[in-house]
Amino acid sequence: MTGRPIVYVVSDSVGETAELVVKAAASQFNSNGIEIKRVPYVEDKETIDEVISLAKDHNGIIAYTLVVPEISEYVAKQAAANGIPTVDIMGPIMNQLQSRLNQVPRYEPGVVHKLDDEYFRKVEAIEFAVKYDDGRDPRGILKADVVLIGVSRTSKTPLSQYLAHKRLKVANVPIVPEVEPPEELFKVSPNKCFGLKITPEKLNDIRRERLKALGLNSEANYANMERIKQELVYFNEIVDRIGCRVVEVSNKAVEESANVIYNLFQGKSYK
Repeated sequence: MTGRPIVYVVSDSVGETAELVVKAAASQFNSNGIEIKRVPYVEDKETIDEVISLAKDHNGIIAYTLVVPEISEYVAKQAAANGIPTVDIMGPIMNQLQSRLNQVPRYEPGVVHKLDDEYFRKVEAIEFAVKYDDGRDPRGILKADVVLIGVSRTSKTPLSQYLAHKRLKVANVPIVPEVEPPEELFKVSPNKCFGLKITPEKLNDIRRERLKALGLNSEANYANMERIKQELVYFNEIVDRIGCRVVEVSNKAVEESANVIYNLFQGKSYK
């Protein structure tokens, strides 16, 4: 038999996992490589019979990730009857986990792929939060799942990132008396918008510490109490114009405030 060895990768999902394992194993050998033929979304015995026939004709190997016991057992039985080597990539670890966890597997094909989709949605949300942070591009307001508004140092950015890990696309907009908010802010649904409320005293403390950390004068206008009160009055005016919900963040950790916003967005009550 001439030509490169052929490994038939059989899966009830995409087959990426099995292919990666086969490639990792093949990299340990000094050869001209192997040929991998992926057979995805296998759900019936007829497809397996076709793969068995091909593997027999080409002296191939079958590597498979099949979580449905009936299909997995059929591959092993038919391959053995035809003298075809097989590797069950998923079975051994599933058996060990079943024993250790004392649980019956779901036997649901494609779960890993679903998890991958969740991962990529999270990455997309994180990238969105970075792109539309601090009002840098108002077009993001209309694309966002959630819009956060607040004066400086009300944790808009960390809240956006935390919510992004929950797969929400978040844009945040700073509220400054001298700057008219973008018109998009008044076009978005008020149900998507959340105002971050904070007491003047708490904001004064936060800003003074921020100035000290930067090596600046803590008595600067940025931390001046009258200036802070002016900003918060303007913030309340904008909140009233939008008609959005307000979340008190004065004495909450970022995680706590984010969970409040997430639950409100999902229509859940909170205490």
